[in-house]
Amino acid sequence: MKAFYSVTLGALLLAGCNDKPGQASADNSTAVDAMANNAAAPGPMNETMARAVPMDATSYLTKAGAGDLFEIESSRAILAKNPDKKVRDFAQTMIDAHTRSTAKLKAGANAAGLTVAPPKLDNDQQAKLDAIKSAGGAAAISTYLSAQREAHAAALALHQGYAASGDTPQLKSAAAEIAPVVQHHIDMLAKLPGA
Repeated sequence: MKAFYSVTLGALLLAGCNDKPGQASADNSTAVDAMANNAAAPGPMNETMARAVPMDATSYLTKAGAGDLFEIESSRAILAKNPDKKVRDFAQTMIDAHTRSTAKLKAGANAAGLTVAPPKLDNDQQAKLDAIKSAGGAAAISTYLSAQREAHAAALALHQGYAASGDTPQLKSAAAEIAPVVQHHIDMLAKLPGA
């Protein structure tokens, strides 16, 4: 348990070091990532991190859209490198599944009368995508799978959190349908190299 708190605190402090002085972080991704990676950990630290998941529709759609876009674009990037069949099959599954989850979120937003902005990657996601594109061979696959594990952990926390406490019923319903799919992806990742 002490290791969990040390790693989490270290990650949060490191994230703070990446911000410019006097400027808050552009998003809560570090807290969400830490929460997702340690979702089963009990105690006040986990509850604090759970509050970092956006519960308003606009913030949820922004994070979920960026997450889907990252999954799709990073999977296209690894497919361009012609990986082995297991990684290739996983990447194609990610493209298909995250395209469907984007459509599901758009439908939920439309049903709620909300306008959805086109998704865009945050700086961290763009850096990870660039790293996948620039790596070669086994390093590209390792970079891709590591990014997938981190992204899916964050996505699971996001969708589960919004399904439980979000502010828009149509999106809460979509989040509740998406969360088990994300968990299935995490289970698939556990069977791939580096797990």
